[in-house]
Amino acid sequence: MCSNPADHNSTENYKLPSAEEILGNTKYPAIAYGSFRSISRDTVPSIADLKEDLLIMQAMGIKVIRTYHSKIHLDTERLLEAIDQLRSEEKDFEMYVMLGVWIECKDPWSEKPDHEMPHYEQNELEISSALELTKKYPAIIRIIAVGNEAMVHWAPYHVNPSIILEGVKRFQSAKDSSLIPSDIWITSSDNFASWGGEDAYKRNSLTKLINAVDYISLHTYPFHDTHYNPDFWPIHNNDSLFDEELIEIAMDSAFNRAVSQYHLVQDYLKELQIRKAIHIGETGWASYDNDFYGNKGSRAADELKQAYYYKKITSWANENQISCFYFEAFDEPWKSKHPDGSENHFGLININGELKYSLWDIYDQGAFEGLMRGGKELVKTHGGSKESLLSSIQDEY
Repeated sequence: MCSNPADHNSTENYKLPSAEEILGNTKYPAIAYGSFRSISRDTVPSIADLKEDLLIMQAMGIKVIRTYHSKIHLDTERLLEAIDQLRSEEKDFEMYVMLGVWIECKDPWSEKPDHEMPHYEQNELEISSALELTKKYPAIIRIIAVGNEAMVHWAPYHVNPSIILEGVKRFQSAKDSSLIPSDIWITSSDNFASWGGEDAYKRNSLTKLINAVDYISLHTYPFHDTHYNPDFWPIHNNDSLFDEELIEIAMDSAFNRAVSQYHLVQDYLKELQIRKAIHIGETGWASYDNDFYGNKGSRAADELKQAYYYKKITSWANENQISCFYFEAFDEPWKSKHPDGSENHFGLININGELKYSLWDIYDQGAFEGLMRGGKELVKTHGGSKESLLSSIQDEY
């Protein structure tokens, strides 16, 4: 495979890795990526901003990034253009995309959403835009995910799996008719409960969807379970559990919960007698929170626990040839109304360009030398002092 072909949008000049060759392959580490740096998605990052982020992710070893929409915000096409430019400018630059297609129900944010009906106009815009982008960038887009947590019932925009199925069929038909490359894989990215056929989700439309996708993109968040289902979480309401060794025991428990949820989906597919690869579309751990996961709640959110989880889950995924689109590369300040809310703090790099504890080791190896974000050199959080990090956590107990 040539990483610097003469024509970056042609698949004729060199052999592209297919989705099947990428997924589960440790040569192609993956991560979820949101590009927005301000409190509103009205401010769209420039191509220069996006190139900064892409080079930082490249320095982390990332080869595949996951996005969440194709048209409802303007960053996706800019991102694809930024990747295309870097492929021309940087000899060794290689990056592929799992393109998100946002799917939602009719009137999703109203008092009476209709979960059995699609938001026709917006969903069609997303699907048609994704088809056009894939035709324009076939050497970059290798996976398409129709819907993000669009089946799980706590999502206010959730839909019947049959609505996602119609979108999946559109893309599979486009492959069959050679409108887009046949070696792209089509999936939907959703919670383990949805894919695992828990009682509320068992329906014929789910089985049809499982048969239609090329693989299962599964989400698992033991972080959220430390509040909603905390029986497995020994730190909950335990003032004595600060010792780093005991925290590691707690994180082993969280890791085991994620793995068990993965196996639940495996078991459900066996029950249906369907053979599909299962990869992790999202899992992650927030480094800060002022509510459910902070010092007045489950005490799950801090950089130390985030680093334990990141290393455990990615190591397990590599050992088992499972792609893990870890959530996420950078903090996104628009995600929570309150700046200290956990949703704003899932990144491995914060909004000021500081590398959280998870990345300190590769920083010490010189991986980020010369790279900047927003005009600032990349540095470690807490001035690179683990004592300062531990003290900041202990102060919250």
